[in-house]
Amino acid sequence: MNIRLLCFLLLMVIVTVDSARIRGGRRGRGRKKGHAGSPRFIFYTSPGRREYYDNPNGARILKSSHFDYEFYLGHKIVFLCVAKGDPRPQITWFKDGVELFSHPYFQISEWQHGENKLKSKLEITPATQMDSGTYECQANNKYAVDRRVFKADFGANS
Repeated sequence: MNIRLLCFLLLMVIVTVDSARIRGGRRGRGRKKGHAGSPRFIFYTSPGRREYYDNPNGARILKSSHFDYEFYLGHKIVFLCVAKGDPRPQITWFKDGVELFSHPYFQISEWQHGENKLKSKLEITPATQMDSGTYECQANNKYAVDRRVFKADFGANS
């Protein structure tokens, strides 16, 4: 057998074993219990890219509302998002993937904390059935984008 062919086959076996180990050795789409997510591998082709993606000044959300939010019809819904970065990040709010702008039934307030921190609050009052959905707070600056997603649904008045 040709030595090149043998080396190629050996290399293919090693790559297959390594990729199976990275995937956890499983073929299904299910996740292992307690598994928080797969690691991200970013291959840098230049040092400049590494500095950009690993920049410590990138926008980072430090504090946000709970993932699941149950609200009562006619009451107020409040979502909170606090982000940090240098330069100070901008915070944008979305509902079901659409950016939120001014509207008579909701208000977005922002407070600057120091040079690099921003707090943003989305308030919806009064809450209606149409306010159920997926909300997202997105913080971005020139180095990074960070986001948090919240699910909101109405519950029965007690």
